[in-house]
Amino acid sequence: MLTLLKLLKDGRFHSGQALGAALGVSRSAVWKQLQLLESNLNLSIHKVRGRGYQLAAPLELLEQDQLTASPWPVSIHDSLDSTNAEALRAIDSGTAAPFVVTAERQTAGRGRRGRKWVSPFAENIYYSLVLRMDGGMRQLEGLSLVVGLAVLSALRGVGISDAGLKWPNDVLVGNKKIAGILLELVGDPADVCHVVLGIGINVNMRVASEVDQAWTSVFLESGHSVNRNALISKLNDSLLVYLKRHATEGFSALQAQWEQNHLWQGREVSLIAGVHQVDGTVMGIDQQGALRMSVNGEEKVYSGGELSLRLRHDS
Repeated sequence: MLTLLKLLKDGRFHSGQALGAALGVSRSAVWKQLQLLESNLNLSIHKVRGRGYQLAAPLELLEQDQLTASPWPVSIHDSLDSTNAEALRAIDSGTAAPFVVTAERQTAGRGRRGRKWVSPFAENIYYSLVLRMDGGMRQLEGLSLVVGLAVLSALRGVGISDAGLKWPNDVLVGNKKIAGILLELVGDPADVCHVVLGIGINVNMRVASEVDQAWTSVFLESGHSVNRNALISKLNDSLLVYLKRHATEGFSALQAQWEQNHLWQGREVSLIAGVHQVDGTVMGIDQQGALRMSVNGEEKVYSGGELSLRLRHDS
């Protein structure tokens, strides 16, 4: 099925006879495979008598030879439940970190607090970088915020100049989400552990009725498709720079830069943890990446993976 897809990815018409010859199967077998492509991957294929078959739009797939300059080994999968889940399985099986897992689609993509991450085929970036952490919590301080800075840098590198950060690990354009980050930890954070840096970026997605929050994509913001291989290469380079600085200087060296790019700095917000809600004004973050808020005139500090921040007024 994917061999057939690679023949069609140029967006031109291909006759059933030519496709069958290239695959060594009958025209009826080609037809069945095309039906599977449409149903399994939700792709639209035009069928014109006398001309053949054509994808509704050209398709750009992830290509190993375009990611050879990566600072880490990269595996590309056609379909996964999620790249983070595959990364955790690879850790369990003894794969040596660092390494990157990517996929053309996810069937059970996850966001923070168990939310679904919509992951259509060959439209976006689904990416997990696994790092081994030796000796201590300091290397984990503010790590999701550092990853946010790296994602922001990569997006600005493809022209999304209005992108900014939302604590703790979203990248927005205005109030619309363009990327999200999910960190998962395995092992003893006080000794030796592995951390999975899961990153989802909406790249060429145009329609997604099942997304339950305001969203955008690189395509919708720029008006043109972006090569996902090139964007992954920018992301790799950006992560390498920011992770090295974080490892050598600590998060405090990046604190000011993060605050400068925080879209909700000084805004009135509600911080939600389960059934509890705290209203206040964002003051910034501390040297560990925790949120600083003014609550009833008093500075309070909040951190934790299950916290959610929302604007109190959409002004």
